[in-house]
Amino acid sequence: MAREIRIEISDELYEQLRQAAAERHLPPEAYAGRVLDADLTRERFREGARGFIAEHAAGFADRFGGPTSSSADAA
Repeated sequence: MAREIRIEISDELYEQLRQAAAERHLPPEAYAGRVLDADLTRERFREGARGFIAEHAAGFADRFGGPTSSSADAA
């Protein structure tokens, strides 16, 4: 099921949205929906990754060891 939301943006921001949408041959509304969907999907992935790390990091470190000082510095 799809839901409709209405937002107000400045004329300048709408023009940027319109140009980005035109480059992708999409109407501005469809492009805005895709951007919003991608952003929310990315956030759900990050949230899941944080949960996975919190749950499994200690066990992973116990089994395989922690990062070396050189690999920790690279991160």
